[in-house]
Amino acid sequence: MTKIRTLIYMFLFSTFIINSFNSCAKKPKSTLEILDSNAPYDVIIVPGVPYDDDYWTKILMSRIYWSYYLHSNGYAKNIIYSGSAVYTPYVEAKIMAMYAKEMGIPETNIFTETNAEHSVENVFYSYKLARKLGFKKIALATDPFQSKMMQGPSKRMKVNIDFVPFSIEILDTMKIIEHNITDEKAYVENFISIEERENFFQRLRGTLGKNVKNQ
Repeated sequence: MTKIRTLIYMFLFSTFIINSFNSCAKKPKSTLEILDSNAPYDVIIVPGVPYDDDYWTKILMSRIYWSYYLHSNGYAKNIIYSGSAVYTPYVEAKIMAMYAKEMGIPETNIFTETNAEHSVENVFYSYKLARKLGFKKIALATDPFQSKMMQGPSKRMKVNIDFVPFSIEILDTMKIIEHNITDEKAYVENFISIEERENFFQRLRGTLGKNVKNQ
């Protein structure tokens, strides 16, 4: 029964993600209008998703390419990649940072936040890191769904950032960059998935930002 319930939750969540993603997607003009009005940013925050998973890795790569686009076109000076090892034994922030370096983003412009396990934590912990590093103009650069989802929590947490969701059309125009990372460097020994450490409602609590420390 537990497995069936889990599959139902996964199906409902996936359906919600797909429908919301399509409804939130930005067209190139509106995305570029946001950037032209507010950029350049001192730093952008890029949340991670599970690595070494066929579906989620595609979303992960989309976010990385978007950060590369923003940096290489002068819209963002620095990047904070955020994410711990949550569902797979790879620290998401480290994986993204390795890909970014392979793409050509200077290491001096790349920072990592490796404690976050949920989207709200990605934003809150990265924002605190950005402020500690002296960055003032900050934006969240991610997919349209997550960008929309994080606007309410960010306001409640008094996280003063802009939102620059990626445009699927812009990503489609980008060339694939050859890269070959050593993902073992981001591998966590004796890893225990969050699904084994927390039940569904505990994870939901984290998703809602109830586990954020030093808020």
